Amino acid sequence: MNTKKLGFGLMRLPLHDMADSTKVDYERFCQMADRYMAAGFNYFDTATPYHGGGHSEIAFRECVAKRFPRTSYTITDKLSFFIVQKREELEGFFQAQLERCGVDYFDYYLLHAMNKERLTLAEQIHAFDFVRQKKAEGKIRHLGFSFHDTADVLEEILTRHPEMEYVQLQLNYVDWKDPEVQSGKCYKVCEKFAKPVIVMEPVKGGLLASVPKEAEKLLKEANPDRSVASWAIRYAASLENVVMVLSGMSEETQLEDNLSYMQDFQALSESEKQRIDRVATIIKEKERIACTACRYCVDGCPKKIAIPDYFKLINKISQFGELQTASAKTAYFHQVQNVGSGKASDCIECGQCEKQCPQHLPIIKLLKDVTEILE
Repeated sequence: MNTKKLGFGLMRLPLHDMADSTKVDYERFCQMADRYMAAGFNYFDTATPYHGGGHSEIAFRECVAKRFPRTSYTITDKLSFFIVQKREELEGFFQAQLERCGVDYFDYYLLHAMNKERLTLAEQIHAFDFVRQKKAEGKIRHLGFSFHDTADVLEEILTRHPEMEYVQLQLNYVDWKDPEVQSGKCYKVCEKFAKPVIVMEPVKGGLLASVPKEAEKLLKEANPDRSVASWAIRYAASLENVVMVLSGMSEETQLEDNLSYMQDFQALSESEKQRIDRVATIIKEKERIACTACRYCVDGCPKKIAIPDYFKLINKISQFGELQTASAKTAYFHQVQNVGSGKASDCIECGQCEKQCPQHLPIIKLLKDVTEILE
């Protein structure tokens, strides 16, 4: 990897039609790729599910692979276990990725979105053996995995698979101490095993580009010309063991903003770190429900209500404003319709969840709030 830490995440590319994620605007993406490369950056990150069925990979081929020398850029792709679940599917999936990306090898290749369950699946279908073989063949230069689980699971993976060279983590200043995401704990595990970290979601899916007004005031007092989002990306990039920070740039203004402070990157000063700690505290204090996502309340719920997931959506609205209501409702109905969880309004008030809650939350009452806001 080069010393410039800004990576171009190809999950949220510019579109011709905002209602159809497969309709990537190649002309705009080409211009953005040109500008990004001209500024001295070269790290692109894609995956087959991005933009639906490989369209992100194809966009990379058309706008980067066909237009730049192979040695001028690096490309990361991923083995997605929500697509590949059988050993005999591995080879065909991998070869199709090479073809869609327009390359004959990947610089970096990740086992995608690893957790406890996918670790079991990956070992069952010999995915670790497969990627090691592809590395031996020269089709992969470096191996790693992206990760979404607790720190103890991360330690288990790195213990059992020391051949993994790096880890991609969701990491930002709000999730650093979050008991569910465990960004900070996971980062410490990577340090323990001497595995460099690539950061995804440094702006928490865009939420940290629009923080509560009192938090924004704190940041603007320090530097009125610097964007709110810049603090989040610089926070991640300032960590010593972080080698790359991904940004899913979907428009030119986001790219230019990122380049303005990442081209000649300066790590956060101690006073800036303290300011971000205060911002994180403000956001945390705006949580409406003090749920730690222990999930004790879910076990045995007769209606299979995903209580912590719904409380997290309510907290999102409380922390980042009413504009988050629409996306929270979308996530809520996905949980009900596609995952199969019970609705908040399905609660029969049996009370067993409240008996299990270590935080002694009035869950029955809070589920009525969820019903009112999200249904």
